[in-house]
Amino acid sequence: MNVEELVRDSLRDLAAEQPSAGPAFADRVLTVRKRHRTRRIAAAAAATAAVVAIGVTVPLLNDGKEDARPAHLLDGQGTSAHPDQSPPRDLIAAGDVALAAHYTTELVQRTKDQGVAERTYWLLDPETGRYEKDTRWSFAAVAPGLRTAAVLERNLPARRIGLLDLATGEVERWIPVERGVGGLAYSYDGSRLVATTYDEHPDLRIREKVALNDGQEDWEWMSKFGDSSRSGFYDLDVASGAGSWSAVEAGRNIDGRQDFSFSRDGERVYSRVIGGSDGMQQFYDLQGHPADEPANEKYLRSDVQARLSPSGRLAATGLTKEVDGSPGRSYSAIRDPRTGKEITKVRGAELLAWADDTRLIAWERVTGLEETYRPRLVLVTIGSDKVVPLSGVREPDTNGERLGWEPVFARR
Repeated sequence: MNVEELVRDSLRDLAAEQPSAGPAFADRVLTVRKRHRTRRIAAAAAATAAVVAIGVTVPLLNDGKEDARPAHLLDGQGTSAHPDQSPPRDLIAAGDVALAAHYTTELVQRTKDQGVAERTYWLLDPETGRYEKDTRWSFAAVAPGLRTAAVLERNLPARRIGLLDLATGEVERWIPVERGVGGLAYSYDGSRLVATTYDEHPDLRIREKVALNDGQEDWEWMSKFGDSSRSGFYDLDVASGAGSWSAVEAGRNIDGRQDFSFSRDGERVYSRVIGGSDGMQQFYDLQGHPADEPANEKYLRSDVQARLSPSGRLAATGLTKEVDGSPGRSYSAIRDPRTGKEITKVRGAELLAWADDTRLIAWERVTGLEETYRPRLVLVTIGSDKVVPLSGVREPDTNGERLGWEPVFARR
C-alpha cells in the first residue's frame, strides 16, 4: 500500500467516527488584500512530518520535486491550468472548483486625505472559458454552477442587487433593497444570498502618517479600522428576491469592510473580527444575534478561504511551517473540524479552495524565504509534496494604491 492509499484510508477511518456535516457553505468573502499577505512562521529544518489518524501512522510527504507540466496533462479530473498566464486569461479549474473571476484593486482619490479602493473584475464566460473584463461592477459573487453572478453597481452602498447571466453579460433581474449593500456571498447550495449592508462606502481609505521600519515616517492610505459603517445583513432567497434585514452592531473590532458569509449549513452567518489571534470569527443567527460556532466550524479561521472540505470532514487552516530553499516551501494544517486536532500538513502558504476531499488550490511561493514574496496558484494534494502550477506568478504590490489580482472561486 502506497502513501496516498494509507492517507486515504486513515482519513476514511477518521470520517467514519464523525457525524456528517450539513449541506451548505458560502463563497469566499471578498476583501481587499493587505499589503503583507502572510506571516512568517519559524522555519524548521525538516521537510517532512507525520500523519497520525486513528491508530495509523504514515509519512506525510513523498520526496517528489515540483512538476512544472501544465496540470491538464497530469490528470483526467477536469483540471485546467495556464502556468504562463498572470493574471489568467483562460479557465483555471480543478475537480469541483473553478476560478470564477479575478479582480484588481486601485485607489481612487476623492480628496487630499480620502479615497476609495475600487475593484475591477474579470468574469469567467462559461461559453468561451475566458475571463472578460467588466467595469460595471464594484462587487461580484459567483453562484455555484458558474452561470450567474450577483453584482453591485459602481456607487456603494448599492440599492439594488443584479443577477448577471455570465454567458450573455446581461442582468436578468434586479433585487431592490431599502438599505445600502456593499458585499455579497452565496449559500453553499446557491439558493440564498447574504448581502452585507453599510451606511457608507465600505472601502474608504484615509491618508495617515505611519512609522516605517527604519524609524522614519511616511504617509500611507489606510482602511478605517475600528470605524466601520456596517449596519447588518439581508438574508435573501435568490429565486424570489424575498428576505429580511437584521441589524448587527458594528463594534470596534472590525475593519471598514467586514462582509458576512453563510455557515456551511446556512443556519448562521459569520464575519472576521480583530482580536488577540489571527483568523478570529464571530457567528450570528439569522436574526442578527451573536451565536455559538457550529460544531464543525469552531476551529476554522476567517482568514483561510478554503474552510471545510466538500464532505465536511476536514478543515483547512493556517500556515504552520516554512522551509527555505530555491524556492521555499510552505505547509498549512489540515485538522479535524470538530476537535481541532491536526491530522496532517499539506503544501501551500494560503489554502483557497477544495478541489475535492484530498486536493486543494493554494497560493504558494516561487521565491526563497528571504526574497520578496511572489506566489502562484497551485494544486496540492494531501499526502504528497508535489505542487502543480495552475497560474503564472503574481507580482508583488508596489504600494497601497494599486493591488494585484485576487482570485474568486466557485463550485462547478
